[in-house]
Amino acid sequence: MAERNIQTLVCSSCKDKNYHYQAGKKRADKVKVEVKKFCPKCKKHTLHKEAKS
Repeated sequence: MAERNIQTLVCSSCKDKNYHYQAGKKRADKVKVEVKKFCPKCKKHTLHKEAKS
């Protein structure tokens, strides 16, 4: 079976680690994920970027 990595999403404004998701080790795109999500610390929707876990 393919192994999975736990990736962390970090808020771009307050640098708080808010979200986690799983990705395969052999991801084809190798591009860091950027998603607009709600940050409970900032209390608004901000850009969240993938960071090293």
